[in-house]
Amino acid sequence: MNVRQRKLEMIEAMNRARALEPSSFVPNKLLDTLIQKLNLKNDAELCRVLEVQPPIISKIRHRKLAVGATILLRMHEKSDLSIKELKDLSNASMH
Repeated sequence: MNVRQRKLEMIEAMNRARALEPSSFVPNKLLDTLIQKLNLKNDAELCRVLEVQPPIISKIRHRKLAVGATILLRMHEKSDLSIKELKDLSNASMH
């Protein structure tokens, strides 16, 4: 088995394990709240305000990337929401 095949198998195993884990991370509520609070139209405008590339917001929205400290601080600075409020939004239950 070559390195590429092992890497692909490892990625598949991690994805299967991730699918089995209960996750409380709900990025859509966080991102949608920011868009609403900042009177933006969409994720593209949010990217410009937060000064991040569109793939970053896309990966966060699709739960492939967690909200890092730098983006969290930018969200706080731009929205005036507290860090705790932002974390609560991203960990809200999905009911």
